[in-house]
Amino acid sequence: MNRFGDRVRELRKTKGYSLRKLGPLVGVGFTYLSKVESGKLDFGDSPSSALIARLATALDADADELLLLAGRIPDSIADRIREQPEVFRVLARCDAEKLTQLKEIALETESLSSLQGGRITNNRKHANRRDAS
Repeated sequence: MNRFGDRVRELRKTKGYSLRKLGPLVGVGFTYLSKVESGKLDFGDSPSSALIARLATALDADADELLLLAGRIPDSIADRIREQPEVFRVLARCDAEKLTQLKEIALETESLSSLQGGRITNNRKHANRRDAS
């Protein structure tokens, strides 16, 4: 399965681009893009980070998503890992279910924060206490 190539193909088709149209926009030939989408590159499993960034720009996509699908760690995430390695060591020991729970909590907190202009409340903590009683 080639999740990166499949995603690039999906984004390209959504934009209505052919391989021949996208190639010049990102500075590579259409045959190379075909190999990217099919996962049949001659060297390595994914294109360079620079090409991934150009694809993201041309396809109005999230560069971090494409980098991750290509098996690369975006600089912003690598920087966070270096800043707080203990947090990521704990996360690495979590099973899939626990990671899903943590993701839901983080997304809920992010959503609440944006709705409240950056202030985060303890509603979740209070709700959990009520549920426990």
